[in-house]
Amino acid sequence: MPTSHTDPVTLEVVELIGTVVARYHQEYEEAAAAHSLTGAQARVLGLLALEPTPMRKIAEKLKCEPSNVTGIIDRLESRGLVERRPDPADRRVKLAAPTDDGRDTARRLRESLHFAREPLGELTGVERTLLRDLLLRMLGETPPPAS
Repeated sequence: MPTSHTDPVTLEVVELIGTVVARYHQEYEEAAAAHSLTGAQARVLGLLALEPTPMRKIAEKLKCEPSNVTGIIDRLESRGLVERRPDPADRRVKLAAPTDDGRDTARRLRESLHFAREPLGELTGVERTLLRDLLLRMLGETPPPAS
């Protein structure tokens, strides 16, 4: 029989997840401010550090309007952290891409986020893998095969 969604443990887990998310967002905003960025600018820069991305796709990932992304990209571009370039696959599409300074800022920002890393470092490798796999299952994704 499936567990009720209102059993005490489920309610406690939901509350704990909310607390973790709130702490992460607080530290992320503080880390962004330390680099003279807003949280939204830091998130966009972090996405772009992974790969140059069309602005429409950034908006989809952040679940916001493309016009909001345009403003964020404009501000990052004015600081020399991002540039717009044509997509080699479709020259009508503009990609936002980090400059060298932008990649460096994104790296320093990532390195300054200690909230998640420090507590996770106290877990064993097996515990971290189990936590990752459980979170992926909660998101409806399949954990990678055990190595």
